[in-house]
Amino acid sequence: MTEARAVPFYCPYCGEEDLRPSEEPSAAWRCADCQRVFVVRLVGLVAPTSKVAR
Repeated sequence: MTEARAVPFYCPYCGEEDLRPSEEPSAAWRCADCQRVFVVRLVGLVAPTSKVAR
């Protein structure tokens, strides 16, 4: 698995776009407006469901 950061485009709490990388915790982002620190993490992919004809 890669250690690259996922780059968010806006803060999930206030919607501000001025985000800066934060050293702690690892791979975190800090919002300059609301001062929250958050981490973006991919949990996984969902397999497409097949439609069953009735």
